[in-house]
Amino acid sequence: MSISCRFNLFLTTCFQAISNCFQPLRQVVDAVEFHNPKVARLLCKIIPASCPFERDIQVFGHRLFHIPPLCKLNPFYEQFVGLRFRALCYLADECGEYI
Repeated sequence: MSISCRFNLFLTTCFQAISNCFQPLRQVVDAVEFHNPKVARLLCKIIPASCPFERDIQVFGHRLFHIPPLCKLNPFYEQFVGLRFRALCYLADECGEYI
């Protein structure tokens, strides 16, 4: 097995171990239900609809480099997106508000 294959296997194993450590917290975030419109509105304002970090750095119209979306590195990214979606659904279905 080559060094790069072993390194990739090592990184994958490490990432899975770290990911498993966060599983109980993910379940807590996934279990959140909304009963208060103020909390739902606050979460919709705090959690961005798209990744705010992705950027193209340009000088005089020429792209120097690209900063990739770092949100995917956040172990809770999918839970936060789901939480924001549930807050939006609560506001739309229960409160009649569309943000």
